[in-house]
Formats: sequence, C-alpha cells, structure tokens
Amino acid sequence: MAHRFHSAMRVLLATGALAASCRSAPEPRHPAELSRARQLHVLQGFRSPESVRYDPDQDVYFVSNMDGPGSSKDGNGYIVRFPAADPGRSSVFVQGGKNGAMLDAPKGMALHGDTLWVADIDVLRGFDRRTGAPLATVDLRPQRAVLLNDVAVGPDGSLRVTDSGIAMTRIGVLHPGGDRIFAVGPGRSVSVVAQGAALGRPNGITWDPAGRRWIVVSFDPFRSEVYALRPGESARTVLARGLGRFDGVERLADGRLLVTCWSDSSLHVLSGGSDERMIRDLWQPADLGVDTRRGEVAIPLVLQGRVEIWRLPPARSAGG
Repeated sequence: MAHRFHSAMRVLLATGALAASCRSAPEPRHPAELSRARQLHVLQGFRSPESVRYDPDQDVYFVSNMDGPGSSKDGNGYIVRFPAADPGRSSVFVQGGKNGAMLDAPKGMALHGDTLWVADIDVLRGFDRRTGAPLATVDLRPQRAVLLNDVAVGPDGSLRVTDSGIAMTRIGVLHPGGDRIFAVGPGRSVSVVAQGAALGRPNGITWDPAGRRWIVVSFDPFRSEVYALRPGESARTVLARGLGRFDGVERLADGRLLVTCWSDSSLHVLSGGSDERMIRDLWQPADLGVDTRRGEVAIPLVLQGRVEIWRLPPARSAGG
C-alpha cells in the first residue's frame, strides 16, 4: 500500500510498518559545495537502511532495511520500494515473515532478469522485481559464510557476493574472519573466487564494463582500499586507499567511481587518479544506488534511518 506525505513532515515509526517521508532541501548543507552537488530529498522513517538499488525498467528505488543488528536472524528485515520521480511515496515491497518471504537483515541488492537478488547474512535471496514474490534461495551456510554484504551481476549473468567476515552485533562489530568473494553461477553453483585477509573485509562490489573487471571496496576499520579484480585472476590492483571503512561502490557511465566512507562521513568520487570528497557530513553512509535516468544518487544512512538523494555535477573536463 502506498502512502503520500507532506514534504516537510517528519515521520515516527510507531509500529513495525514503514512510514517514509520526503523533505525537500533547498540548499546543500555546505554552501561552499553548491556548484559540486545538490541535495534534493531526505527520506526518513527507515529502520537501519543498508542498501539502495535503482531499477531503470520500473523507474523505482529499492531500499533494504535490516531493522536491527546486521547479523541478527530475527526475521524482521524488509525492503521498501518508491518511485524515483516521486520519492515521497513509498510502500513495503517485501516483509520478512509475510507472504512466504524470509528476510533477516538484508543488505546489498542486484537486479538480473526478473529477479531482485538480496544478500541476507549467510544466504542469497531472490524476489520477483515487480511483485516481491519469493523466487529463489541460494544457501551459503555450507561455505560457512559469515556476513554476505553486497551483490553484483557480471556480463555472463553470474553473481559476485562479498563476505566481509564480520559480525554486526549489539555490542559492536567483530571480525571472526572469512573474508571472501563468492561466485554464484547461472545454475546457482557456489564457488570461492577470492579469499584472505588481503581483501580487507570486502564490502561493496560492482562490475566495470570498460575495464572488464570487478571493483571492490574494503571495510577495514583502519586502512580501506578500492581495488580491482579481473575474472579468473586472484591478484588485486589497488586503485585508491582511505582512512577506513569504505562501504558502497558504483560506477557511473562516464567511468567515475562513487565510494561511500564511514571514517570521514563522505561520498568520494574517483576519476583519473583523483579523489574528491564530493559530499560530506554523511553519518555512516552505506551501499548507494544510482538513478541512471536523472544522474542522481541515493545514499542510505544506517543509524539515522534515512536515505538522502543528491544530484551530482557532470565530470570535470581535463582542463578544469
């Protein structure tokens, strides 16, 4: 069921159902960055939103909500859907425990065919992208998955799923280990394509079609990396380093990479060897989604229970 809210309303969640609001922001919070990025909307009322995925066919966003610690198998996770053209309207798309759906603490998402794939602790769940009906489950417990974090689709239709090897508990983030990247084939066969401490608690992942490589960001708390992995190869190519806890990564059509970072509360834009902190004051920004029609990005802020939508400027010219 869809709900419409006044643009200035702040929403409280009095029950388990979602009430999302949209507040228009006439100016960014940092006037010095007026020419670089513009905040468009702030959507509130989510419960630990971890990932946003844009569906260009339906022109909608999906937002995964953990609704509690990221490792809790409590069955109360859910996914929200809202129109990209009208973010003030939203509906619960999939609710754990209803209509045959199972969701504990959903995180990264990817679209392939008619399926919305969702990483959920130690399983990968598939839902119909239009109806939300459960379609498939890929169980990675036999592989001793610890915390599946993000999902991406390759050119051959296979999936890559990161396992950060961390436990997100009520007392904090622990690291029992098991940093890995899994491949899930078209027949739902599971294999390990990369593993080891050098992966740095792999978090966000995306496919780079121009470079024919996977781009991964690490969630290491002290020194994070953005690195590339080519199919069939185990050696990493480090593209950038940061203070710690990179979360989401997306590649724009012009080749720029967008990376969210917890340590400096920013959205970074990587291009041609440069690293620009495009948007600041983002408290624990997680797995962002890109609206490819409008050139906008939606960034979930986990602990604040909200999603911010920003319009990014075009890439700078070589001389500017």
